[in-house]
Amino acid sequence: MANLKEIRIRIGSVSSTQQITKAMKMVSAAKLRRAQDAIVQMRPYATKLKELLENLSSSLENNGENAFAETREVKNVLLVPITSNRGLCGAFNNNVIKRTNHLARVEYANCKVSVLCVGKKGDEFFKRTDFHIIGSDLPRHLNELFDHLTFEHVAPVAQHVMEAFLAKQFDRVVLVYNQFRNAAVQVLAEEQFLPIQPTAKTTSDLKTEYLFEPSKEYIVTELIPKSLKIQFYKALLDSHASEHGARMTAMHKATDNAGELIKSLKLTYNKARQASITNEILEIVGGAEALKN
Repeated sequence: MANLKEIRIRIGSVSSTQQITKAMKMVSAAKLRRAQDAIVQMRPYATKLKELLENLSSSLENNGENAFAETREVKNVLLVPITSNRGLCGAFNNNVIKRTNHLARVEYANCKVSVLCVGKKGDEFFKRTDFHIIGSDLPRHLNELFDHLTFEHVAPVAQHVMEAFLAKQFDRVVLVYNQFRNAAVQVLAEEQFLPIQPTAKTTSDLKTEYLFEPSKEYIVTELIPKSLKIQFYKALLDSHASEHGARMTAMHKATDNAGELIKSLKLTYNKARQASITNEILEIVGGAEALKN
């Protein structure tokens, strides 16, 4: 059995860790509130805009009018995993990295795959692989987006990706990120960013006529690029809120586990202390008996 000093040191160490995890849980809860408000306000608008965008792509007479919906033979693929800059958030980052790695090595094994990482954790993993964007003109250091997560900072990155698609540098662009459901639930999402996938036409849809106001050309050149940038921004907001939710949940569990461990250590300490006292009493009694004899 460990001596009393070692147990006391370990109890103090676990107590310090518990204070840290409890503080991190409270910080994540405060940040989660702001991040949750942002994605909850953005999601209905972005979802409806995406629906309109898909319907618009379906209604165009031919996909040549919309370069962002051009379907090509998939030879070059860009994967965009969105992870966090910090750890201690459970399986949040690992799920995105594993899924992206699976896409690169299995589903797109016959294609040339490039990976544009948003977040330090994904970048640290993929920079050691052959899938990193070495030699590409795409932006780097995208972990800085989370320092000032606004549409103005995200839009230029989405613009670079869209220009690379139009230049036929990539034939498909896929986003991999965690969708926010609530503080305890994050759903791994794999979303095709480009080309735009038109909605499946039904018999009723084929009879629908669309009136374009302003002109169809204006919608293609102005509305569709802006809508794509909003979809990219929404994915980052989803991931940002999911990160804080995952970290808050992980720190809550860590705090509870530390509490259980402290209880166990205190019980061990009390048993060791009682055993030590018993040994001292036995030594005193034995010494007294020896003096009598």
